[in-house]
Amino acid sequence: MVHGTHNAVADDRNNNIKIYINGEFFKREDAKISVFDSGYLVGDGIWEALRLHKGVLVFLEDHLQRLWMSAASVGMTFPFTKKELTQTIWNVLNENNMRDHIHVRIMITRGIKKTPSQDPRLTVSGPNVVIIPEYKQASKESKEKGITLFTSTVRRGSPDYLDPRLNCHSKLHEVQALIQAIEAGADEALMLDINGFVSTCNATNFFIIKNNEVWTSNGQYCMNGITRAKVIEACRKNGIACHQKNFSLFDVYGADEAFVTGTFGGLTPVTKIDGRQIGEKAYGDMTRKLSALYNDLIEEAIANGT
Repeated sequence: MVHGTHNAVADDRNNNIKIYINGEFFKREDAKISVFDSGYLVGDGIWEALRLHKGVLVFLEDHLQRLWMSAASVGMTFPFTKKELTQTIWNVLNENNMRDHIHVRIMITRGIKKTPSQDPRLTVSGPNVVIIPEYKQASKESKEKGITLFTSTVRRGSPDYLDPRLNCHSKLHEVQALIQAIEAGADEALMLDINGFVSTCNATNFFIIKNNEVWTSNGQYCMNGITRAKVIEACRKNGIACHQKNFSLFDVYGADEAFVTGTFGGLTPVTKIDGRQIGEKAYGDMTRKLSALYNDLIEEAIANGT
């Protein structure tokens, strides 16, 4: 059985969702896109994922800002504004009559190519926009159990050739890292940066707790995680020491607790890394506290409608 940070409670309603593709809605089994799509041909696309809680798209502005930054980074121009895309997202949610515990994936590629090629000048359409909304509630059982990590030999790259902060469709190196971890018997992969310091995981950001202090990477070689930023914000608001710094596996193996963060799962505890037990509990006290503080930020966002 697959176990990891994206474990969700089974929901049969997902069999009948309507998926948005370029202004039209399709049943799950009919949602298709051309083989000449830039994302399929060369991974030339960007994406964003966000959550709908109690009728509110939580931290929406943060997600939109990250999406627009990604577009600027790859030289992609959108034929719509943030306001227009937001309305489109709501159209998709309303079409599916969705209000709570929803995960929304937005994928935007450069468009259809005239012929298989990397050259963006051979794109013959506007951007392809796909929005997939799903009923996805994180499994509480999986969170209580925690996950195990294996340190992959696949490194997080340098910003001068593929900035790790970019949410792009080119994810093969992360898949390679995850495959290594799975073959080693772990749930997900821990990845180092080009200097050998701990960076992030294949799909989530990584934190450790040492002497009631929160440590995470310096941010230069890790994903631009919004949940990561919210945890750092929660620490600041509540007087908890939080350091963005370089640290190595030496520090990790001796950590009191460890956890990962992501839009879908929030905070998920880490129980073992490279076969070594981390801390005395599957779900450490500080990790629980931070998870509660993160949930407080979500509730605050819901109350403010943002």
